Amino acid sequence: MTLSRYTITFIALLLLHTSFLFYLANDFSISYKEALVFFDNTNLVLHTITNFSTSLFGQNDIALRLPFILFYILSSILLYLLTENYFKNEIDRLISVAIFMLLPGVNSAALLVNEAILVVLCTLIYLYIQHKREKECYPLLVIFLFIDNSFAILFLALFFRSLIKKDNYLLVISLVLFGVSMSMYGFEIGGKPKGYFLDTFSIYATIFSPALFLYFFYSIYRVGIKHKKDLFWFISATALLLSLLFSLRQKVAIEDFAPFVVIAIPVMVKLFMHSFRVRLSEFRRMHYNFIIISLSVLLINFFVLICNKSLYIFLKNPKKHFAYKHHIVKELADKLKCNGIQAVKIYDKGLQLRLRFYNIKEGHSKILYSRLVDNALYTLPIDYMGKNIDTYYVVNRLN
Repeated sequence: MTLSRYTITFIALLLLHTSFLFYLANDFSISYKEALVFFDNTNLVLHTITNFSTSLFGQNDIALRLPFILFYILSSILLYLLTENYFKNEIDRLISVAIFMLLPGVNSAALLVNEAILVVLCTLIYLYIQHKREKECYPLLVIFLFIDNSFAILFLALFFRSLIKKDNYLLVISLVLFGVSMSMYGFEIGGKPKGYFLDTFSIYATIFSPALFLYFFYSIYRVGIKHKKDLFWFISATALLLSLLFSLRQKVAIEDFAPFVVIAIPVMVKLFMHSFRVRLSEFRRMHYNFIIISLSVLLINFFVLICNKSLYIFLKNPKKHFAYKHHIVKELADKLKCNGIQAVKIYDKGLQLRLRFYNIKEGHSKILYSRLVDNALYTLPIDYMGKNIDTYYVVNRLN
């Protein structure tokens, strides 16, 4: 079987992008939230996945994040396979998957210990099986029920689709699954009764990039009133509209909605490329400008992610860095080990738990401080790019 040049390009892009993700996975330290998942079983599915991976490959950052990078790889491949007959031109298919791969939200989901990329993968598996069999895969939906609470959105999307298709069987099954999901998990909507619409909108703009999200939002609206609505659209529109609707009154957990929104990138690309091609070349300047701006922003965001530690040079307060909570700890653990310290007492329980991942145990003979103290045995500066980010001090504990 001969691969097309677009498929070869896709494979090359995926391999290149994955290599960058592995670099970043090794560069990031475990965060407090990730440490809670790893040690304290705050999420059974993620706890099992991360502990299984580290049991095979050792307790290190790459092993911790390896499953999520693999989920990302499989998601990208599935999206590419799903769009084989979705576009008339194969270049559109490549553009669609390339945008998905470069989305800031997708990159974050691929690197961090969270359920988002798993939800994306499961949804794409369902779409792929449904596409191949040309019918719903109900056993898979039942399995999803026990993976994450956010699949209630998928069940609700299938319910709305069943109303349009007049599929009574799908209507009953999806409604039952939605009801069971609500009774098992509820839905995380918290905060005081006030509007969070702009906050939610801005988070989506961060996940996509601002210009891209505005066009994506327009695409969902445009397809909804003018074009044929496929399952991509139903899932994404349900998640997007529900999150924005809830945000008018309450703060929403955007991580429950975003995985279902990003899978509809093909809907946006299809609409955009159709609009682009029906115009004469002299009337395509606006489209060219949009493409240049959107791709430039995505590439800049990814470049900033790769070189994120360089940003400390320009920040007066290192704690303002967007990835600060994923830094410091691994370097601190290495410095402690270099000084022969395998156990310390820390009054910051979050830092204590994070250091535990790097085999620094909770001890009693030495105390670690993040502020200057008298009679310090060791001073441990943490520097990135020649700039001091933080300094820790080790003292003997007084009996």
